[in-house]
Amino acid sequence: MTTRRPAPPQPFRWALSSHGGTAPARLGTLTDGTGAPRLWHLPELVACTGKVLARSRAADLCFVGRSLDSVYDLLTGALEGGTWPGALTRLPVSVRFTAPFTAAQRRRFREHLAAAGLEPYALARRKRALAVVDAVHRGTTFELIHRELAGWIEESREPWPVIRRKLRYVGVTVRGRTSPHHWRWQQSPESAAWVRMLPAGHVVNVSLPRDVWCWFGNDQPKLHGSFPAPHWFDADAGEPWHHSQLPEALAESLALVAAGRTREVRDALIRTVAREPGFADREVRALVGALR
Repeated sequence: MTTRRPAPPQPFRWALSSHGGTAPARLGTLTDGTGAPRLWHLPELVACTGKVLARSRAADLCFVGRSLDSVYDLLTGALEGGTWPGALTRLPVSVRFTAPFTAAQRRRFREHLAAAGLEPYALARRKRALAVVDAVHRGTTFELIHRELAGWIEESREPWPVIRRKLRYVGVTVRGRTSPHHWRWQQSPESAAWVRMLPAGHVVNVSLPRDVWCWFGNDQPKLHGSFPAPHWFDADAGEPWHHSQLPEALAESLALVAAGRTREVRDALIRTVAREPGFADREVRALVGALR
C-alpha cells in the first residue's frame, strides 16, 4: 500500500478503536453526565454500511467531512483486530459552500487530499481502489473534489487512465423512488460531466430514509466542528473542541464502535454484503471473511 503523507492541521478526533494500529484514547470524564445513547438508527446504519462496503467493491474508504462519522465508527469496531488489508481514512474538511480557492487554500487542500491517500502520485501507484464516501444531496462536494483532483493530476502528469481505475465515489442519499426515471444527483449538469470520466459502476449510491439521513447529515452532535477553507490555517485547528454536546457525541460514537464489535452487527453486515451483486468479487468475499 502506498504510504500517505502526514496530515496538515485538522480537527482533533479521539481514537475510539484500535483499528489501524492506534491505541484507543483515554477519555477520562469526557462522557460524564450522559446516559446510554439510544441508537434508534442502528438497523438502517448497519444496512447502509454493508452496502457501502459491497458497492465500493471492498475498496479503501475515505469519509469526507463529518456526516458519515457513524459509518466510520461502526466499521472501526467491526474491523478491529480483523485481517482486512484495506484502510479507513477521513478527509475532515467542508467544501460544500466554498468560494473559489485562493492559491494558499488550494495548496492546503492538496495537503489534505494527500493525507487521505488522494495524491495523484499515490493514486497511480496504489494496488487497491479508493472510494470517496459522503452524504450527498446535489453532489457539489464530490464535484469540487473531483475537479480539484483532476487539475492536480493534469499538473503532475500522472497517468489518468491508470488513476481512473483506482478511484470510486459512494454517495449516501435520501431514499426516493427506485424508478429509472427518478432524478439522481449524477444527472445534474455539474456532476454528469465528471461522472462520465470514470468507468461504469465507479460512482454509486446507497440510500437512507430521510429521517436517518437528516440525523447524520444535519442534526447529530459531532465530535468536532465543521472545517471550511477559511479555518484551514487557524492556529488552534488541531486542538480538541470542547463544547456542550461533546459528551453526547462521544457517547454515541463509543456506542457505535462497541456495536460494531458485536457478533450480531458483524453478522448483519455480512448478510447485507452477501445480498449485493458485488459479493461475486474476490475482494468483497475476503472482506466478509475479515468480518467473521
